[in-house]
Amino acid sequence: MAGARRSRSSRLAVRARAPRDGSAQHGSSMNDETSKQSASAGNRRRFLIGSALGGALPLIAREAAAAPTAPPAAPASSAGAAVVTLALRINGGTRQVALDPRTTLLDTLREHLDLTGAKKGCDHGQCGACTVLVDGRRELSCLTLAVGLAGREVTTIEGVAGPDGALHPMQQAFIDHDAFQCGYCTPGQILSAIGCVREGQAGSLDAIRESMSGNLCRCAAYPNIVAAIVQAAPRMET
Repeated sequence: MAGARRSRSSRLAVRARAPRDGSAQHGSSMNDETSKQSASAGNRRRFLIGSALGGALPLIAREAAAAPTAPPAAPASSAGAAVVTLALRINGGTRQVALDPRTTLLDTLREHLDLTGAKKGCDHGQCGACTVLVDGRRELSCLTLAVGLAGREVTTIEGVAGPDGALHPMQQAFIDHDAFQCGYCTPGQILSAIGCVREGQAGSLDAIRESMSGNLCRCAAYPNIVAAIVQAAPRMET
């Protein structure tokens, strides 16, 4: 009796498992079918994309060949204003120079005339390293166009010494008072100091400091510079 119950239970268990096994097979079959459909769809997409590109590339190539070739970019010098020839009065002589009319006096001196005493510091007119004298008065050469100086006298640091090479009184005073260290700002300081005296701004220490305030010295030699101007001022008046 017990054996019969076990046999019947076994048969029921087999029948109960059979549907699940069939469902698994059916699910596997559906997954395989779905994978085949996805692969087929992917193949169709690749075929369509390839066909579209294959048809478009010849058209693109023909259009590119038919398009006019752009001319090469013109050099900056030819794209800008025409070059002008100037006759500049510099350090007592006349110098001929051909340049773009937008060129500053500083670049004219340094790049075209090889007069490198005037220094390019800030290039914005704020440090005074580029100071030169124009008709005896101080000018910032980085903010001055060379074309505007026709008929005017420009003096750079190269032109302040005497014809025999003797130092200008201001140059000698800077040496005597050690009014420089690195020397980068010194040409502009000396020319500004000469202008300070010639413009009548050296009557007192406060006046000198105010007059020289536009010339920066990163080495902080300001007291020595003021002392040099005090020494040179009476010698320049004689």
